[in-house]
Amino acid sequence: MKTAIITGAGKGMGFEEAKAVAAKGFYTIMACHHPEAAEEKRLEIVRETGNEHVEVVGIDLSDLSSVRRFADEVKGRFPHIDLLMNNAGTLEKGFHTTKDGLEQTVSVNYVGPYLLTRLLLPLMGEGTRIVNMASLTYRFGFLDFPDFFTRGRKGGFWRIPIYSNSKLAVTLFTFELAERLKDKGITVNAADPGVVSTDIIHLDMKLIDTFADLFFRPLIRKPRQGADTAIRLLLDEDKAGQTGTFNRSNRIINVGDKYFHHKKMKELWDRTEDIVRQYL
Repeated sequence: MKTAIITGAGKGMGFEEAKAVAAKGFYTIMACHHPEAAEEKRLEIVRETGNEHVEVVGIDLSDLSSVRRFADEVKGRFPHIDLLMNNAGTLEKGFHTTKDGLEQTVSVNYVGPYLLTRLLLPLMGEGTRIVNMASLTYRFGFLDFPDFFTRGRKGGFWRIPIYSNSKLAVTLFTFELAERLKDKGITVNAADPGVVSTDIIHLDMKLIDTFADLFFRPLIRKPRQGADTAIRLLLDEDKAGQTGTFNRSNRIINVGDKYFHHKKMKELWDRTEDIVRQYL
């Protein structure tokens, strides 16, 4: 049986992605920060798809040792990984530093998924598909080192620019990894879901969130709609062999040479390798 891993699968787009791959018969690993809370969603997937080979495994992408433990468990139990969906993400409302000295958004959105992917590569081979959840906000991103890793950006905390910076890093990682793996038959692509009605856009401000729930959320994409591009990259036959692309609304977006050959792409890779090396 083929195996798929979906991070952040306990709700939102991750849940929809997990349900889609389970419906196709994959042994589905829901990699969740709160595994107990995701159990109800696991049972829902089993009921709706008829696939009993769905399980929840805990992972905390803000804790690199947790990422290593998750990968070790997977490598000890499964001979091959066919799909990896790096879906989980955060948009922190305040400045938080992880135990590894990383800014929280950067760890969850970029460094944690980077490490997870690197650790699972030995289980991947011809036909494996990796999809990273990206965002068009990468266009507003900047990578000021070393501030990017430790503070999210140069200067004070500002949640949206930090999120954009993390998504720029995800996008550059996608292109670099695709190039490094192209001869192994492993594909790596980025999916932008658009503006989606998920918990990530809550501000924890009662008046504004109430207004948004009434007038904004009905106009934006539902989680299944937002997940559609990623699901197609994971499962569609006509996506087999497609690699190193940025996708939105099921179309390849031409990001231009500025990003395919970004001036900080190699430095980003090298600095990230230095951070995760002790866990490899």
